[in-house]
Amino acid sequence: MLKKYRHIIWDWNGTILNDVDLGIEIINRILSERSLPKITKEIYKNVFTIPVKDYYAKLGFDFEKEPFEVVGRLWIEEYEKRKYECSIYDGVLDVMERIKNSSIEQSILSAYSQHTLEEMATRHGIDKYCSHIVGLDNIYAAGKLHLGLELLKKIGNGNGRLLLLGDTLHDYEVAKAIGADCILLSTGHQSKEILKSAGVKIIDDIRELLNY
Repeated sequence: MLKKYRHIIWDWNGTILNDVDLGIEIINRILSERSLPKITKEIYKNVFTIPVKDYYAKLGFDFEKEPFEVVGRLWIEEYEKRKYECSIYDGVLDVMERIKNSSIEQSILSAYSQHTLEEMATRHGIDKYCSHIVGLDNIYAAGKLHLGLELLKKIGNGNGRLLLLGDTLHDYEVAKAIGADCILLSTGHQSKEILKSAGVKIIDDIRELLNY
């Protein structure tokens, strides 16, 4: 089935990079410093959303007392210090290699900052598989729909031959907007129950993609 696609678009955080636990650890420290309730991984995966400002609001942050830009920067500064603690998910490189050997192009589309995205992709040996690596020009992860539309200009309309791999409903929304099929991973930033509302295929391990 994969061979019907000519281009596969990968999300980064939670799809390629396993950074869920780090993200929860950092937000819990910020919550604790403000006497707000800490969250479990289960809670996190059921409240996380993009834009992340909405997720922060769900956690109880009062933006009248402390603007989102302030607490958002606190999170990203700590994340940037510790991002190298995160590894890519098992099987990602094998899957990318198999896709490459099938002469299917691949790109990364992320709401992560462009410069750091390129650096991390190179560090993990993923850049060599990618025709395009597309990220944001800021740190606030407001969304990537506009980036998806820009990427579409570069790779061309797929006419049913584009596939987007992600781990959030936002990835599904982007896929729908650019006319791509979508497969979502339950191992990332949103729970399987949340993802089910998209009505697309959900997998629990990236290696399942090879059986698709």
